[in-house]
Amino acid sequence: MAEEYLTDDEQLEVVKHAIVEYAPWLIGGALIGAALFFGYRYYENFSNERGLQAAAKFGQLSAALQANDHAKSWQIAESLIKDYASTPYADQAQLAIARLNVEDGNLDKAIAPLTQVMNNSKDTELRQIARLRLARILIDQGKSDEAIKTLAENTWGAFAPRAHQVHGDALYAKKDFPGAVSEYQAALSAADAGGIDAALLELKIQDLGAAATPIANPASVDTLKKAKP
Repeated sequence: MAEEYLTDDEQLEVVKHAIVEYAPWLIGGALIGAALFFGYRYYENFSNERGLQAAAKFGQLSAALQANDHAKSWQIAESLIKDYASTPYADQAQLAIARLNVEDGNLDKAIAPLTQVMNNSKDTELRQIARLRLARILIDQGKSDEAIKTLAENTWGAFAPRAHQVHGDALYAKKDFPGAVSEYQAALSAADAGGIDAALLELKIQDLGAAATPIANPASVDTLKKAKP
């Protein structure tokens, strides 16, 4: 390379010229890098702070719901949706608003928040919970076919027992009793310890004149025996 044939003084001059020429780019790059780093740290801290604030709000909402304070529950839920829309707690607030509408007898008004969570939540479990609750509301409104369609448009995974149970309730409402029994039995066969009320389903099946399929959870059998007169 040509630099190998330069004297020490000449090489020093080359370095000086290079520094003068490229210094603005080097400094600019360093400043941009620092800005990006500190900007990210600020955003991360800001996001963490907002997350903590949203969590605190959700704690207040849970307490208000438990106390059956509808006015306060509404206020906090609406604040979560408005001020913390990018957090998972906004979806929880939508579910709370749906619950409040159901408790107030306004089933129609519960559909919009449930649909919002069902279609847009980033949390798979919340989407499934919203879909199940929407299907139940449709059944209560006498729209069993819509409920069945709502249930069909999903892969349920761990929520399969509950989905079968709600599907059975929809078929029962349509007076399709064999179909209801089949869905209840599917719920029992898929049920885990905390998924559904197995004893209640067994009673439903017996009321429809069919024998309940055996289940793996003996605790539910004991519960059923205690429930019988």
